[in-house]
Amino acid sequence: MKLTIATCQFPVDRDIGRNVRYILRQMVSAKQSGAHLVHFSELALTGYAGVDFDSVDELDWDQIREATGQILAEARRRRIWVILGSTHRLSGRNKPHNSLYVIGPKGQIVDRYDKMFCTGSRTGKDADLAHYSPGDHFVVFQIRGIRCGVLICHDFRYGELYREYKQRKVQVLFHSYHNGHIDQRSWKDANDTGLRPLNHASNIHGIIVPPTMQAYAANNYMWISANNTSARESCWPSFVVRPDGVITDRLQRNRAGVLVTTIDTKTAYYDAAEAWRDRAMGGIYHSGRLVRDPRSRNRRST
Repeated sequence: MKLTIATCQFPVDRDIGRNVRYILRQMVSAKQSGAHLVHFSELALTGYAGVDFDSVDELDWDQIREATGQILAEARRRRIWVILGSTHRLSGRNKPHNSLYVIGPKGQIVDRYDKMFCTGSRTGKDADLAHYSPGDHFVVFQIRGIRCGVLICHDFRYGELYREYKQRKVQVLFHSYHNGHIDQRSWKDANDTGLRPLNHASNIHGIIVPPTMQAYAANNYMWISANNTSARESCWPSFVVRPDGVITDRLQRNRAGVLVTTIDTKTAYYDAAEAWRDRAMGGIYHSGRLVRDPRSRNRRST
């Protein structure tokens, strides 16, 4: 099975009108490049509370609804799937979700993923948890016979989520991030660590995110589309990883762009864990057949 995806980045900000113009333009570019699905970053439509603006109280929900309608209409017009980062309003005084809408080619919302692991301490009063309510569900959908899943940013710290998607036979994981819009002073401080000669980036997110995505792809034998805001300073550029952990291509940091990749699930890649992964996932933590031997049981002898 083949699936052509467009991994997109642009400088997400508080200006919803500006964000939606980027989104619509990149949808057109993706379709013209033959993409079946276009993947946008975390909170691409609305911007990120606590980063791009101070509080979700500043959000204009009528404008969000109108802008979302434009994107749904464009998806229908272009006959293209869209994974859209946005803020999903809840009832009463409940904080909204940090969400990814899965939009089908008929311009309908097929499902919605809500970030399960929002950043913040157990107090629930800082970082993401000061602004957003966590979600509680996985989302799996199918395009052209290929099973797909979605995650958001800090979710990557929890390998259990990737294992669960593997249990659900997901072949392509769309992981949306917002590791950017870092002010110049903070960016300079991050670059003064002296670690650059030993790493491929200067900022902590730039150092750890790409290799973590490569490890998850290889450990679970799945494709990963990882995108990010390009708002300066962006910690790392959007990229795609194939099932053996190899990055196939990436965009340029701090610059808007669309990365088009064709996935062929019939292409075989190196998979070191293929023979025993299912057993490990089932709680059997060894390969081959165990032996019954007193010298094996006695772990204090030479």
